[in-house]
Amino acid sequence: MASSQVRLRILPGVRCLADKMVQVKVEGLSPQKAVVLRSKVVDDRGIVFKATAQYRADQLGHVDVSKAASLGGSYTGVEPMGLFWSMAPETPHNKLIKWTVESPLQVEISALNGEDGQVLASEINHREFMTEGMKRIPVKEGRLRGVLFVPPGQGPFPGIMDLDTFAGALSEPRASLLASKGFIVLALAYKGYKDLPKNPDHLDLEYFEEGVEYLRSQPQVAGPGVGVISISHSGGLALAMASFLDHISATVCVNGCTANIGIPLRYKDILFPGLKPIMENVRMTNSGLLFVRDALPDPEQHKQSLLPIERATCQFLFAASEADCNWRSTFYARQAESILKRHNKDSCSLALYSKAGHFIELPYMPNCPSTLHGAFGKPVFFGGEPKEHSEAQLDLWERVQSFFKSHLQPPSTKSKI
Repeated sequence: MASSQVRLRILPGVRCLADKMVQVKVEGLSPQKAVVLRSKVVDDRGIVFKATAQYRADQLGHVDVSKAASLGGSYTGVEPMGLFWSMAPETPHNKLIKWTVESPLQVEISALNGEDGQVLASEINHREFMTEGMKRIPVKEGRLRGVLFVPPGQGPFPGIMDLDTFAGALSEPRASLLASKGFIVLALAYKGYKDLPKNPDHLDLEYFEEGVEYLRSQPQVAGPGVGVISISHSGGLALAMASFLDHISATVCVNGCTANIGIPLRYKDILFPGLKPIMENVRMTNSGLLFVRDALPDPEQHKQSLLPIERATCQFLFAASEADCNWRSTFYARQAESILKRHNKDSCSLALYSKAGHFIELPYMPNCPSTLHGAFGKPVFFGGEPKEHSEAQLDLWERVQSFFKSHLQPPSTKSKI
């Protein structure tokens, strides 16, 4: 068959926001023709991620990924976005990284002859992070470093601080996509970004307090309170902010810990030492990865590091993965819920995911089962099953938006409870 007869279509168009589903269709094949669909993306570090799926054309010579079942490859069955969430790195132990949102994530989808691997057709899905009219404003205000995302329109908009960093750099995608939903979002860096020290001897909570005041000072931000969203190590920072800082109304903690971890955290004359791993509890998997889930001791047995969330007046959403192998995320989420209940606070909701891994991020982003761990300096097993992880990301993305919309409305519009 001549490849010129074959057409690959991405619907409703080749450009979309990065959290949107697309429909991949192949037309012009011979009836019952075996075809392999391949996805490929190169991240901001130059790491190549790929997935493949085997299909057979119908009687009309069509393959519609939203309706047809994959017969093998990176996933099987009917998975409309399987070519996206099942991608894996060609170089093992790498996480898909998109630092800046000034360019889209470009996912190339190709249809290959199932017999000889010849490329029959291809198209690129440009997965954007910013809507038309949105502002991306680099922040260099005093010692603050980050990026502010402002949605189009007059506002006022609820304000959120996003503490998403990885490997010492600021990650913008979640903040920008939240802004596309009608929030003003400050993606705040706190180490290793621009001129911020890569390995500070401690973190200063007053820096984050300045970030809150900067966000609240924006004329389009609806007050009086703002939200905070965090993941992994920054979960402890978010809990500390909720415990000590004014004007925090809603806090999302994704696979975080109830204690301060690693770097000491200071607020005025209070110091929270970093909870340290017990190295005897670290073991090696059969595949040569470190398994560190059980390395940290119980934070309630180390009161100096335990964060006093009972002081907080905000609402909490704790999202935790039972298959998280970085640490015991569900244990910490339930511990936080227990601490709040012991202090007669019904201010906490849990979202628990049985087979998701550590990095619950944006819809359709692939799971990262292993990557280099900053604290251990070696590749670590982070856990998670690709399909179930993707389902968790979809669910949490909707929950986060609903949670912030519910708890960040200005007093004039919030219904009385």
